[in-house]
Amino acid sequence: MREEYYDKRRWYDRDPLLSKSMKTLEETDDETQIKVALNLIKIIIEHNISSNEFEAVGDILSAVEEGVEGRGNARWYDIDKTVRTAITMLENSSEQIQTIAAKEIAKMVLDKIKENKDDEIDIEEESEE
Repeated sequence: MREEYYDKRRWYDRDPLLSKSMKTLEETDDETQIKVALNLIKIIIEHNISSNEFEAVGDILSAVEEGVEGRGNARWYDIDKTVRTAITMLENSSEQIQTIAAKEIAKMVLDKIKENKDDEIDIEEESEE
């Protein structure tokens, strides 16, 4: 029974931190999603090349294209090509890279939220003057 439930969950729900990071990313604005996706691509490329899983960036991109083929556009991250590429790269990464990426996603989203709050405070202070 437990295995049946486990198989029906999304691939990123198997790791609680990754699941929470993905949910937070899903709920952020488009600009933040794209910025996080670009950073995520960079992190994944750096880790895959340094771990010798791939010899060149072209190898990584070929693996991503293979992962995208045959899938529809029904998932939240399929709307933007950059976000879809980053998430597909993450899905095809090792658990170690997924864990590292989950922490980075959470950090980047939190930094963006803090930045937005600071901007709101600055605007409020300027309007009071």
